[in-house]
Amino acid sequence: MRIVILADTHGFLDPRVVERIAGAPLIVHAGDVGTGIAEELAPLGDDLMIVAGNNDPDDCPWPASAERELPGGTLAVMHGHQWPAKQRHRRLRAEFPDARAVVCGHSHRRVLEIDDSPWLLNPGAAGKSRAYGGPGYIELTAEADRWRVEPVVFEPLSRRRR
Repeated sequence: MRIVILADTHGFLDPRVVERIAGAPLIVHAGDVGTGIAEELAPLGDDLMIVAGNNDPDDCPWPASAERELPGGTLAVMHGHQWPAKQRHRRLRAEFPDARAVVCGHSHRRVLEIDDSPWLLNPGAAGKSRAYGGPGYIELTAEADRWRVEPVVFEPLSRRRR
C-alpha cells in the first residue's frame, strides 16, 4: 500500500508535491495544514488522514492524534508540538509504543529514524514556509511483511525579488 506523508503546509502546498502524490490510496498530513489544503488534498487520494497542528485553529475538524491499521502494522500520527524538541521523539515513541511508525511534523525538518522501534518519521515541510532542504514528503510502502520509506525532496522554490 502506498502512503504519502506530508506536514507543515501552512496554507501552501508545493505544486510539484501535488503532481507526484495524486492517486495515493492514503494521504497523511501531520498538522499545520492551513486554509484550503484539506480541500486541495481530498481529490488527490482515496483516503485522507489529517491531525491538527499548533497553527491550525482550535475549532478545526481534525484530532490531535490518529492511528491507522495498515498492512504489517499501525501508523500513528501527531504533530509533535506538545513537547520540547529535545524530548519530542522519545515522548512520541512512548505515546505510541505499539505502532510500527510514528509520524510527526512541527520542526519542518525531515527525519527518518528507522533503526529504533517504533520508527519516527517527519516529512519536513511540503509548503514554502521553512522548507529546509526543499519542500517534500515521505512515501511509505506498507506491506504485511515489509515497510519501506523514501523521502521525496524538491529544490527550494525561488524567492521573488521585491
